[in-house]
Formats: sequence, structure tokens, C-alpha cells
Amino acid sequence: MDNFFLLATQEILNWSVLSLIIIGTICGIISGAIPGFTVTMGIVLAFPFTFAMDAISGLALMSAVLVGGYSGGLISGIMLGIPGTPSSITTIYDGYPMAKRGEPGRALGIGVASSFIGTILSVFVLTTIGPLVARFSLNFGPWEIATLILFALTLVGSLSEGAMIKGLMSGAIGLLIATTGVSAWGQVRFNFGFEALTAGFQLLPVLIGAFAFSQMLENIEQMKENKKQGNEAKKVNMNVHIPYALIIKDVWKQKLNILRSSLIGSLIGAIPAAGGTAANFVSYDQAKKFSKNPERFGKGDPAGVAASESSNNAVVGGAFIPTLTLGIPGNVPMAIMMGVLILHGITPGPMLFSTQPVLVGSIYVSLLVAAIVLVIVMFFLIRVFTKIAQVPQSILVPTVLMLAAVGSFALNNSLFDIWTLFIFGIVGYLLSKGGVPLAPLVLGLVLGSEFEKNLFRALELSPEWTAFLTRPISGTMVILMVASIIFAIWQSYKVKKKMEKKDKVA
Repeated sequence: MDNFFLLATQEILNWSVLSLIIIGTICGIISGAIPGFTVTMGIVLAFPFTFAMDAISGLALMSAVLVGGYSGGLISGIMLGIPGTPSSITTIYDGYPMAKRGEPGRALGIGVASSFIGTILSVFVLTTIGPLVARFSLNFGPWEIATLILFALTLVGSLSEGAMIKGLMSGAIGLLIATTGVSAWGQVRFNFGFEALTAGFQLLPVLIGAFAFSQMLENIEQMKENKKQGNEAKKVNMNVHIPYALIIKDVWKQKLNILRSSLIGSLIGAIPAAGGTAANFVSYDQAKKFSKNPERFGKGDPAGVAASESSNNAVVGGAFIPTLTLGIPGNVPMAIMMGVLILHGITPGPMLFSTQPVLVGSIYVSLLVAAIVLVIVMFFLIRVFTKIAQVPQSILVPTVLMLAAVGSFALNNSLFDIWTLFIFGIVGYLLSKGGVPLAPLVLGLVLGSEFEKNLFRALELSPEWTAFLTRPISGTMVILMVASIIFAIWQSYKVKKKMEKKDKVA
């Protein structure tokens, strides 16, 4: 155990890898700090740069972008009152009031320190729980893997905020797209006479199109709306002073709050479909319930910032658990992480811990180093990042679109990949306008081939469909899958009834 950690540390502390972590953390902070850009877009655009790297370097870069991105959202949230990422929404509730009353440095400092602690604690959860899950999942056969993938997709779809049917439909579309091209048995399907489609849709252009391109189209629409209404951008107070002594005192006072919120973030991050936004709201709610002065929340209470940011960054370590141990990405950034592994011929799953222990250890060390870099960079360059948060969309949109097109073309030097980006950008934009979540689609695309392979392998070994129900683990997955759908329907019914009751009162 000590040996593989030592070897992993040696790999990461190599200057070339260390420099990638520094660059990745800074780029992640910038992607999180710019409203509307999001950490997902940052990691999608970083993906093409890993093509020429070895697996450890590529994963180190992407891990650093994740750590920086999840924390970067606090900058625009506190300074502008606009969340840089969806997972930093609750940071605004207390961070922005603190900035307005003349304490932006204190709010930023608490946020950065909490993000650091949240990341460190989540790595501890990852290193302790991850190997246990991996050992347990060695018992999985094709029946268990197929039902687990279906359960993950169902969970992602059924927990899509207020849009269960649309979420499940999105996952089904992802599975359908994954069937394009040559199957595992050498059959060409759904290529519609296009030779380029024989290899299927490449993950990178689909991701960039569905997320980056569609988001940019929404940003263009928002720009036109703002111009029409004459809305002006909010000014950032550039006179930011970090009161280090006060922040240390604040963090010490909030130690139990930060610990609780970090554990909530880690555990929710490990659940497919939940992610940073859910962890954010749950931890904020719990912090308020445990507080001696709950009435202060929403008015500039440091406890709110600490809870929000510690849980936010703790999601990173938690999300790695299902990705590395089961090969099931819990969210879109983890799906891209899987893409880096697959790109280098490495299959995520329980065997990864025994066949590639140094690689797994390098992810642990990368997250820890990125957390340290995050604190140093944020405290020293905080004024620079507050300026970056004000980058006009008129500059940001064409720059991102150019990078997106170049990144897609670089995959295979193929114009077809740029057309793929364009088509899925339009599709992603239309789906978003229709309230259809995109995360299930991407997870369906990533997991589709693995689901199909294990489904047919299970049926070859035992043609009886009842085997999926009679085997203990796969049977449990089926029960959980049905339960998740029933729970989502019940929740939706509850919300509907509540809204009807409010309408009657009004």
C-alpha cells in the first residue's frame, strides 16, 4: 500500500506533471468563475489536450480542472451574485450579502479554505471506500453489470429535476446513439450509407456539441435578450483584501459544519445523477438546521458559505468512487474522465485497483496536490480572477466555439467530427429549450456499448430473462431501479399537490 502511494507521488511530483496540475487548476478556476461557462465545459475543452499525454498526465490535468472548476464558481457567486457553476448556487445566499456589506475578502477566503478542506476529506473517503466497493464488485457477472448500468441510467433520468419522463427519454436516446456503427459482433448498424458513421459517433464531438456548443447558443440568446432589455453587467469590487487571521478563526468555528458538509458532498457525489447541485442544497439545508442562529442564513452568515463550498468540492472525490470501481460515471465530468482512461486503453472497473494501482494512486495524489495549488493560486491571484469573471460574452462565445471546433477536428483530423459537433450542438440546444436534461443522454452514449455487450453475454450464458431477477445482486438492482422510478413519481405528485394547494390559497 505504502509502495504504490510512494510511486504515485513520484509520478505526480515530476515537474512536467506538476506543471499540468498548476495549469489545469488555473484553467478550472477560470471556467468556474465565468458565469455560464461551467466546470463541465472547462473539462470538455481540456479533453483534447490529453490525446498526446500518457494516462497519468492526462488524468492529473483533468483532475486539476475539476478541483479548480468546482471552486471557481464561488468568485462570480460572491462578487457578482451570479453562480459561476450550478453547484455554487447556495454560495450566493450568504457570500453575496457579505460582499455587499464590505466583506468580499472574508467571504472569498472562507469559500477557498472550505473548498480545500472539502477536497481533502473527499480524497480520504475515496481512498477508504473505493477499494471496498472494488472488492465487492469483483462478484459482478454480466447480469449484474447490465442491471447496474440500467439502474444508473434510470436513476439519472428519474432524478432529473421535475422531468422524469424527459430524463428517461434522454437516456434512451443516448443508448440509441451508442448503437450506431460496428457492433461487438462485427455488424454495421445505422450508418445510413455514410462511411464515417461506420465507427459510430465519437464521444468528444458529441460532448462538446451537446454541452459547449449548445451552451454558447443559449449565451448568444441571453446576450440578445440583455441588449434588448438594456441590462448592464454588475460591477465587481476590485478592492479585495483577504483577512487571513479572521478566516482561520471562522474556519475553526465552522469545523463541524465543514466536516458534515464534506461528508454529505462525498456521499452524494458517489450517487449517479446527484452531483454538486444536490450536495450544495442538502448541505446548506443541514447547516441551517444544525445552526444555533438559523435566522442569519441568507443574510451573510459565514456558515452558509462554508457549508456550500466544502460540499461542492467534496463531490469531486465522491464522484470518482463509482467511476473507478464500477465503470459507471456519476456525472458528465466523470464520463469525460472515463474517456481519458478508455483513450489510453484502460478499462475502469474493479480490476483497475489491482492491475493499475499506481494509476489509481496518481488520481488520489493529483486531487491532493490540486487542492494545495488551489489555495495558493486563489489567494495570490484572487483580484485577477474577479476581473476574468467579467469577461464579456461577445468575446467568450466566439473564442469557445473556435476552441471547440479545433478540439473536435484534432481527434481524427476529420471534418465529419466538426459536423457531429454542430449537429449535436443544435440537438442539445433544442433539448435544453424543451426541458430535456442532457446528462442522461451522455451517460447513455458512454455506457451504451458496455450495456449491450453484457446484456447479450448474459443471455448467451442463460437465455432465461428470469436470471436477472433470481440472482441476488442483479435482482436487488432491478428492485432499486423500480423503486427509484416510483419515488420520482411520488415526489412529482407531491410537488404538484403542493402547487395546487398554493394556487387555491392564492
